[in-house]
Amino acid sequence: MTNILVLSCGTRNKIIQYLKKELAGAGHVVATDMSPNAPALYDADKYYLVPRMTEPGYIDVIFDICQKEKITGVFSLIDPELSLLAEYEERFRELGVMVIGSSYEWCERTLDKWQMYQWLMEHNYACAKSYINKEIFYQDVKKEEITYPVFVKPVRGSASIAISKVEDKETVELLFQHSDGLLIQEYLKGQEIGVDCYIDMISGEVISIFAKKKLVMRAGETDKGISFKDPRLFALVEEFVKESGLRGQIDIDIFDCDGVYYLSEVNPRFGGGYPHAYEAGVNHMSYLVKNLQGKINTPNIGSYEGGIVMMKYNEIMTRRELI
Repeated sequence: MTNILVLSCGTRNKIIQYLKKELAGAGHVVATDMSPNAPALYDADKYYLVPRMTEPGYIDVIFDICQKEKITGVFSLIDPELSLLAEYEERFRELGVMVIGSSYEWCERTLDKWQMYQWLMEHNYACAKSYINKEIFYQDVKKEEITYPVFVKPVRGSASIAISKVEDKETVELLFQHSDGLLIQEYLKGQEIGVDCYIDMISGEVISIFAKKKLVMRAGETDKGISFKDPRLFALVEEFVKESGLRGQIDIDIFDCDGVYYLSEVNPRFGGGYPHAYEAGVNHMSYLVKNLQGKINTPNIGSYEGGIVMMKYNEIMTRRELI
């Protein structure tokens, strides 16, 4: 039996549904969340309400669930929890559980935009100019090396929370006066692209890449998009993965600016737009399950049609109040 534990499932019902379909009764999907109103809980074969991940003893609760449910593999759907899983990877391994994700170093780096920027620059990848020192930024504005508008955002953060598009120095000053840990980032004028990639947990080889042009965004996620294929983009992603050593499912934001691909953000988890890939025939669940069964996957990059449009829409779920 292959039993999979999905942490912080929230509203990611499709991920639960796809996993259950892939297992087809040869295992169970167990989900957790701190809120009884997380709808994805109720699509799982079994669910647990757990404490907030920052509370003492949280990880021990997860270990107990793994033992009770004979869990084979575990992953989280929120960025802050990725580092926690990676930190305790050895303990999970002792319990016979594979953490489906990347190293602690990379989970921390992808959550820290300044660290990520420095790594990209050191490895000669095109990326948006970034600053944590506003005085250096002002100097570059005077030298016309960067122009307004720019983005001001937290150095550590996700889901496009607390991001401001800024048009002038006065607003930059105001934001820095009221918040610590901010980063100024170049505003890239180009087509935003989302990439879903699966890297084999055993071999470390890139197995699958799916690319989409983002047409409409909502709350930091792709609301509407269209699939496309470009061998140059695939080669860039493969090169990046090889240099970084990332593992499992990753989600990459990229900008196409006049034919140059700029790496923007990397999330070492299932992105909110992954259902587009799955519905276009890119089944990363099958690769994940094979890895949990100890099997190495065969690369299958770009095996989908371009021009497939994804359109998200709202659904509702009802349940009886928990007593």
